[in-house]
Amino acid sequence: METQDNLFSAASSSLEYLFNINQHDSTLILTDSYSSPIADAFRLAAAGKGCTVEIYEIKNIVRPLKEIPVELEKLLPGKSIVLNIIKAYPEELSFRIKWIFKVEENKKIKMGHMPGITEDMMLRSVNVDFFTMKSTIDLLISALKGAELLHITTEAGTDLSLGVKNRIFSGDIGVIAGEMCNLPCGEIYCAPVETKASGVVVFDASIGDIGLLKQPLKVFLHKGRITKFECEDEELVKWVEQLSSVDEEARVIGELGIGVNPGARITGNMLEDEKAIGTAHIAFGNNADFPGGGNNHSQIHRDFLFYTPTIEVSFAGGTKKFLIRNGEFCL
Repeated sequence: METQDNLFSAASSSLEYLFNINQHDSTLILTDSYSSPIADAFRLAAAGKGCTVEIYEIKNIVRPLKEIPVELEKLLPGKSIVLNIIKAYPEELSFRIKWIFKVEENKKIKMGHMPGITEDMMLRSVNVDFFTMKSTIDLLISALKGAELLHITTEAGTDLSLGVKNRIFSGDIGVIAGEMCNLPCGEIYCAPVETKASGVVVFDASIGDIGLLKQPLKVFLHKGRITKFECEDEELVKWVEQLSSVDEEARVIGELGIGVNPGARITGNMLEDEKAIGTAHIAFGNNADFPGGGNNHSQIHRDFLFYTPTIEVSFAGGTKKFLIRNGEFCL
C-alpha cells in the first residue's frame, strides 16, 4: 500500500508541475500488463484532478508492435494529454516514433513518453524537485546561447567537435501543447548540425534498448556520420551495426543531451540513465520533431551514454568557455 501511495504521489506531482493538468483535460494512457501499477497511479492521479481518463492496453500477444493499432488511433480525438507507459522493446522503436509523430499532429495534445519506466524510477527520479531542476536547466541554456561549436572530451578518450550554430538547446521540465517530454525528465538537449560532427566518442555507460556496457564502445564520426565502431566485445559491434543499418540516416548524429536529474541512476535503462547528472549522451537517428531544429528523418533514434564529459563552448568571434569539466557544471 505504501508503494502504491508513493507512486500516486509521484504521478500526481508530475502531472501538476509538468502538464498543468486540470478538470478540463481528457487523458489517454497507453500501457501494458508489465506497467499496470504505474499506469494505475497516473490514472488515479489524473482522475483526482477531475480529468477524464481512457486506457488502451497493448496485449502481449501482438508485441512487438510495428504499426499503430487502428483502435488506439481512434481514441486520440478530443484528448489533451497522452501518457505512454509501456515496456520498452527494441523492435518497437519505429512504432514508438510513428506514435509520437501521430500524437504531435494534434497541436493541442501534451504527451508524456515513458517506455521502460519502472516503479523504482518513479520513486527516485520522478519524485524529485522539478523547480530546482528547472533552475539548473535555465542556467545551462543561458550559458549556451549563441554557441557555434562544442568540443567534447573525456578521460576515457572521447575527442569530438560538434557544430551547433543556429541550433537551439531545450529543456524537458514542463511540456506545452503539441510537444512531449519524458518521464523521468531532467536533461537539456539539442539537434546538432547533422554534417558538423567529427572525431571519436567513447561510450562507457549504456546504450538505449541494449543496456549497460561491459566494454567501452568507440564510435568514429566524420561530418556527422558514423564511419566505424570499435569494441573488444565483437558481438556488441555486430549488434550495433545491425541496429544502425535500418536506413541511411540511422548513422547520422541526431542529438546531444546532458543530464540534470539528481535522483537519476545508471541502471541500463536509457529512459533514466540519460537524465543522470555527470553524464552526456549522443543519439543517432531521428530529430525531426526537436523544437530547436533538426533534419534527420530516420526511422529510429537511439541514445548512447558516456560518463564525466568536459564540454568547451566556442562562440562567434572566438570566445570560449567551459560548460562542464569532468561531469561538473561550470555555472
